Amino acid sequence: MAASTDKIREVVEAYVRLVAEGKATEVADLYADDATVEDPVGTEVRRGREAILEFYGGLEGLEASTTLQQVKIAAGEAVFSFELVTKVGDKSYTVAPIDHMVFDEDGRITAMRAFWDPATDMSVS
Repeated sequence: MAASTDKIREVVEAYVRLVAEGKATEVADLYADDATVEDPVGTEVRRGREAILEFYGGLEGLEASTTLQQVKIAAGEAVFSFELVTKVGDKSYTVAPIDHMVFDEDGRITAMRAFWDPATDMSVS
């Protein structure tokens, strides 16, 4: 049985918030122990908690903000768009991915794929 739509929406909203404001452990806690992350699609797939912690650890300590734009949920999966803005020195980096997540019956993420291309979907100002 799939997690409820409300539970999945809650996890998506927490994920988007924690990417900007949380610690890597908090983001990783949203994932199942054997989950995968492919971000962006076409790069190496990270598998398991340690790899996921390492990936999100790169965001810790950055000045960042996120805005959830659109969410679609069906049959235990979600697709959503959001904007991530990080500031490094006097520059701002904006990425606007579309993420696809698969959830287990407890609402934990089992797979995440982020669709964006650094050449076309990231702007620097």
